[in-house]
Amino acid sequence: MTGVPSGAQMSGFDVQGAQMKSILAGVGLGAILSAPPVLAQDAGLLAAAGEIRLEEGFTPDPHRVSITVGGPIDVQEDANLPSACVGLIAAAPTLEVRYRSGARPLVFRARSEGDTTLIVNGPDGRWRCDDDGAGGFNPEFRFEAPQSGVYDVWVGVFGGGRVAAEL
Repeated sequence: MTGVPSGAQMSGFDVQGAQMKSILAGVGLGAILSAPPVLAQDAGLLAAAGEIRLEEGFTPDPHRVSITVGGPIDVQEDANLPSACVGLIAAAPTLEVRYRSGARPLVFRARSEGDTTLIVNGPDGRWRCDDDGAGGFNPEFRFEAPQSGVYDVWVGVFGGGRVAAEL
């Protein structure tokens, strides 16, 4: 505002205070816009079913884990994941798999009476998701050339609730 001295009153409007509020609002907006996205899911949390170590050729194959899945986080609304990811999940992974690879594929599959979904964060940091790829309401994701490293796996429930499942 040109020509108005700092601190002047103009129609009940404090110019200095208005400038300060504008600066603070701008700083606050800048902090919000520059903040990294918040991930609702957290691979750093202890997995609900724990951690397993597997290497190519493991027995028994498939390795099975019985779990209760689902959670309060709506993947499409509350998580920064690819659009193919759906379902409700917990913040912590369902299972953490430390895998030493070879030439064979690595397959993650969930079976349940409910409609389950699958989210896998591979050792390369990429997210992969599936809903119903194993037929019926059962998800499956197949790594044709798996890398060695940590695979964090979330099994979600499409439509909400919690269900018993086998991963």
